[in-house]
Amino acid sequence: MARPLRVEYPGAFYHVISRGNSHETIYASKRDYERFLQYVEKASERFALIIHTYCLMGNHYHLIVETPEPNLSMTMQWLNVSYATYFNRKRDRNGHLFQGRFKAILIDADAYLKHLSRYIHLNPVRAGLVNTPGQYCWSSYPAYIGEQLSPKFLKTELLLESFGRKKSEATKKYREFVESFDINTIKDPSKQLAGGFILGDADFVNWVKDTFLSLREDEKEIPQLKKLKPRVDPVTIVEQVSKVFKIEVTKILKKGLKRNKAREVAIFLSRELSRLSCKDLGVFFGGVSGALITMMNKRIIEEIDRDPRLKKKVEKIKYLIFKM
Repeated sequence: MARPLRVEYPGAFYHVISRGNSHETIYASKRDYERFLQYVEKASERFALIIHTYCLMGNHYHLIVETPEPNLSMTMQWLNVSYATYFNRKRDRNGHLFQGRFKAILIDADAYLKHLSRYIHLNPVRAGLVNTPGQYCWSSYPAYIGEQLSPKFLKTELLLESFGRKKSEATKKYREFVESFDINTIKDPSKQLAGGFILGDADFVNWVKDTFLSLREDEKEIPQLKKLKPRVDPVTIVEQVSKVFKIEVTKILKKGLKRNKAREVAIFLSRELSRLSCKDLGVFFGGVSGALITMMNKRIIEEIDRDPRLKKKVEKIKYLIFKM
């Protein structure tokens, strides 16, 4: 199974979803729900996790969390392992409780927090478990509307602030926002994701790509990364290679020069960052064949792995490209 793409940074918001293995039940009793929430509270204390929304369904759960520290993977691993250990021990059970890795959607909270919270709080209604979200006691919604004491770990202030300055006013407006919505028209936010894990507008997506993904090189293990990494014009690449290698651009583009390391590096970076085909790159680099581009690319990759000084130059070029 390919690793999911994770972007972790201080202050990030996520919609976290974790499902039972083969969609099996993960809460079989009232005590199970209560114990899971106890582990959520411990996670919030141990890892400084901020919980804005939660909804525990029979075979999966939803959380909207904020991470003051870049530690989501560590936190969720602890939470799932701790609860699975309790669940298995209680039932003398062996094997995985959760289905593989948890799903974490990176959220542009300013634009999507309230809409996503509504979608999550309406889950029990869509599933036919209750008629109104306030009737479902295993979500944060009853606490938001004042019908249930708020758990110690739940932070409702940020979301309610967007509905009014006074808590009573904000609570009323949030309730209207959720309960007056036509549930038949609600859309699954996961259908709007960029790269399978980012929920945000174009500016937010581009910021994530430029800040966290542009220099990552593990796209073989993470197929999502290749789709999200920004495309770079080969002209820009050649210009930065020229600066670092202190060689004229014309010499990089000219074919036939021997021991032209700068040209090889420019071809390698263009192959990786421009997303142009080998055939198109062959035209760009003076009319060579696509097969030659492939051969040169393979050769320079092997040389970069062997030569720390060359690798350092390549990293410097990438830095110059993406700080522009």
